[in-house]
Amino acid sequence: MVEAIWGEHKSADQIARISAALLASNEVVLATRVSAEKAAAVLTLLPAAPLRYHAEAACLCSGPLPAPQNGAGTVAVVAGGSSDLRVASEAALALACHGIAQELVLDVGVAGLHRLLERLDQLRSADVLIACAGMEGALPTVLAGLLPQPVIGVPVSVGYGVSAGGQAALHGMLASCAPGLAVVNIDNGYGAAMAALRIMQGGSSPSARSAAGPQGA
Repeated sequence: MVEAIWGEHKSADQIARISAALLASNEVVLATRVSAEKAAAVLTLLPAAPLRYHAEAACLCSGPLPAPQNGAGTVAVVAGGSSDLRVASEAALALACHGIAQELVLDVGVAGLHRLLERLDQLRSADVLIACAGMEGALPTVLAGLLPQPVIGVPVSVGYGVSAGGQAALHGMLASCAPGLAVVNIDNGYGAAMAALRIMQGGSSPSARSAAGPQGA
């Protein structure tokens, strides 16, 4: 797994030094929670490095990204609306770093349930679903009640006062009546992507994964 650099509380100099060390070891760089200003400073410090800033995900990533692996499966990253886009994009980018095909499915929140129902056939083709939701965080529960795939809920820190920066969504997902719903921490798109990756790699036996090498089957 690609170990992400937590960029929010690191300086541009620290991110640049860690990135340079990873690139020197032929490792993938993925720095999350990086502002545009901080990313610009990192790129100035490493002008020759193959780094690109993904503004929608607020991430710095080395490239080029690997092509999706044949037979590795697909993850649908589902979100209620554009307010959830940063977290959803972080999850999608983290999957792309591992060669996992992913699809962003936006504007399907429960406030307009008909829009979600119209996309169910599309979502059935995915192997794993990541559902990002703020407010009361109902979207993962609805998905887990309608579809059989593994569903990973990501509470998003979006909503009016009582939403408490994602706490209401987190508690709602943890208290979900949909059995088997997995939940990661608030705004943790990267963590949801890694949970999806573990689920998809778990489709082969440990001995097969070992024989296939560090990237798994």
